[in-house]
Amino acid sequence: MAWHVTLDGSYEECRDSFEWSFPDGYNLAHDLVRKHEDTDRPALFQAYPDGRRETYTFDDLDRLSNRLANGLRERGIGRGDRVAVVCPQRPENLLTHLACWKLGAVSIPLSVLFGPDSLRYRLGDSGASAVVADPQVSDAVATVADDLDDLTHVVEATDGDLEDAGTPTDGTTAFADLLAADDAFAIAETDHETPAVVLYTSGSTGPPKGVLHGHGLWAGHCPAFTMYFERDLDGVYWTPADWAWIGALGDLLFPALHYGQPVVGYPMGTFDPETAFEVLAEFDVTGSFLPPTAIRMMMRVDAPADRYDLSLRAICSGGEPLTAEILAWADEELSGTVVNELYGQTEANLLVTNCREWFPAEAGSMGKPVPGHDVAVLDPETGEEQARGEVGEFAVRRAGDPVVFQEYWNAPEKTAAATVTDPDGEEWHRTGDLGRRDEDGYCWFKSRDDDVIITSGYRVGPGEVENAILDHSDVAQVGVVGVPDETRGERIKAFVQPVEDVTGDDHLREAIQDRVRDGLAKYEYPREVEFVDELPQTTTGKIQRRKLRDDDEEE
Repeated sequence: MAWHVTLDGSYEECRDSFEWSFPDGYNLAHDLVRKHEDTDRPALFQAYPDGRRETYTFDDLDRLSNRLANGLRERGIGRGDRVAVVCPQRPENLLTHLACWKLGAVSIPLSVLFGPDSLRYRLGDSGASAVVADPQVSDAVATVADDLDDLTHVVEATDGDLEDAGTPTDGTTAFADLLAADDAFAIAETDHETPAVVLYTSGSTGPPKGVLHGHGLWAGHCPAFTMYFERDLDGVYWTPADWAWIGALGDLLFPALHYGQPVVGYPMGTFDPETAFEVLAEFDVTGSFLPPTAIRMMMRVDAPADRYDLSLRAICSGGEPLTAEILAWADEELSGTVVNELYGQTEANLLVTNCREWFPAEAGSMGKPVPGHDVAVLDPETGEEQARGEVGEFAVRRAGDPVVFQEYWNAPEKTAAATVTDPDGEEWHRTGDLGRRDEDGYCWFKSRDDDVIITSGYRVGPGEVENAILDHSDVAQVGVVGVPDETRGERIKAFVQPVEDVTGDDHLREAIQDRVRDGLAKYEYPREVEFVDELPQTTTGKIQRRKLRDDDEEE
């Protein structure tokens, strides 16, 4: 029986009456591809920059992921095992997640932008048994594979037909070779709380944290999906965002499949606004998740509605407050296309959003709490709710909410630190984001309570970047901060103190940038490197990043 998350009635009625109720034996793969009555309906329109076009129905995805699940099981992958997915917007990405969930295994989405250092840490920390990698990251995976005792299978998604094994990199297995002949598979027994996904996020200090979620995660995103796409869900959906992040997977890809709607896959690489408009037009995309940086780049394209035959009805966006100029641009240049801001994080996503059918948007506001998520502004120490208009920390009630993470992987102390108990004994997840709710219920973001940098939609922990820079023998101390950037929101800037008798110059600057770009990820490298004689420190020797930001703004 087809089960969908529905929102019927007014905003207030839905907020008051909504209850989470998952079917018995709930499994993500069944929900996303197998439950639909019309399985011959297109599920994935796959496009490639070289002009190739493919269409996969829900039945195609079900049968192909069955074959992959059989192939993984033949190689010893089973319930609870972790499988990393390092692929761009290609069928192999989606199929691997589905196969894992059918097995009762746990999938780990990772970015193709990651270098060896980033991959080594995440694969090692998660204890991944297998990794499905795109050819562009095969060398990076091969570099770290020998260091990881748990990693027994490296699978290469060869660039071509799914059935064509091609010539995989030495030491890897071709994706085609994992597609067993048997296209039937009995899904493992699961429910909405069975572990399904580990997503890695960056913190302000220390290594990235693995965030464990259950099978109910993506259905938990559906009330917000319904709202920001204005409760008119029949259509086609696309995002240029990397299918490694919760913003792409949870804000668009998997909720669309939950509702039986097709998505577009296109491994664009570097974002190009003209190409984005071409994709939107070619596939009659009606709903898109576009990070603010992408929108600002698209705003530079002249007369898009005249040049492209667009079917776009609504855009959702998040990561930073949307300006009135963005809302006006969409209304004027995209023939009234609605842009709705949303708010969430890897640990608890899509908690707040807008829906013009229910209430007007307020430029700069994230919107109102989504039905199914109990969101409040709390005192982070006492758990007491702040009065309307007062600044506190956004928090969401943990109990019964499928988007709230279960735990930080291998880090119970961090899970406990992100939890506060209110005076009534209820546990709440602390988001680390400061803000307020006004008298009309709108939520307004003020700032992070840590030093996370949000650049081009990516959340970057400065600690990981600092550690990579400190590996350079000519660097004594470093502080990394985000500074305002008109296009990216923030750009990464490193204040570097060279070791004694070393002069900071262009050669050292380029070496530092290359080290971060190649070792971590392309979006994490510091676009600015300023050499200093000393860095401001606390009495305990910690770098004062806030002072670095303040001093930079004064210059």
